[in-house]
Amino acid sequence: MKHIVVGPIVLALFRPWVTGLENIPKSGGAILASNHLSFIDSIFLPLVVDRPVAFLAKSEYFTGKGLKGWATRLFFQASGQLPIDRSGGKASEASLNTGLRVLGEQRLLGIYPEGTRSPDGKLYRGRTGVARMVLESGVPVVPVAMIGTEKVMPIGKRMPRIRRIGVVVGEPVDFSRFDGFEQDRFVLRSVTDELVYRLRALSGQEYVDVYASSVKEQRASLSR
Repeated sequence: MKHIVVGPIVLALFRPWVTGLENIPKSGGAILASNHLSFIDSIFLPLVVDRPVAFLAKSEYFTGKGLKGWATRLFFQASGQLPIDRSGGKASEASLNTGLRVLGEQRLLGIYPEGTRSPDGKLYRGRTGVARMVLESGVPVVPVAMIGTEKVMPIGKRMPRIRRIGVVVGEPVDFSRFDGFEQDRFVLRSVTDELVYRLRALSGQEYVDVYASSVKEQRASLSR
């Protein structure tokens, strides 16, 4: 539905430029590992890819009440996003299993190694959950850099600004050398860091070796 109704309008307004689409497999399961600058990253990436892309979205987007909650839930369901609980522990395991199920169905799964949106356009340390999914699934991993989406819809803004954005798709990364090390935390960190390094090279972002969520928490505590 999104491609038929919304897609052409959005593409005509924002005129995204795209490079490297040939790096995305034409069939079979694969992970699209992207930087995360804006809420709209999950909208634009599926629109420029020929195959459907499923994203794991926080469950709060599917449980809102009232007209706004209904509209948000409808949008996320129509755009192929799947609810996950990010509270940690068993919830994290459920998120992993949901992602593996998507990949097992030979579909494309979009994930954000940083775990949350960048608060300031910089690239932050990756979460190792993405590495577990990479190693347990054994599917190709394609790094993707979203360019300029934070300027179209910054955090806190409700309406987007009309301007061009870019999507840079890198070459698939082979992590088969780590087969069998899905539980090794040093390997998981190594895989995660390599993915983030690829994203840094594609996006040109400044890298900060802390978690984006920690920066957000710190800023929130200072504003109280």
